[in-house]
Amino acid sequence: MPHVKGQGRRRSCVRKAKGKMKLFIRTIGINRAKVKIGMANIAYNMLRYVFDEGRRSGA
Repeated sequence: MPHVKGQGRRRSCVRKAKGKMKLFIRTIGINRAKVKIGMANIAYNMLRYVFDEGRRSGA
């Protein structure tokens, strides 16, 4: 199979994302990046919930 110019660049396309939580996502494909960002959002929301509940009952 002959080498086509630009073929490697297309295959190695990597998606990156970084947010205020210093989240660094490096995946191949937008769907995987969306899932990883979604999971990070769920974890962040759970931490916020625990923090808020602790603040309500503790002080």
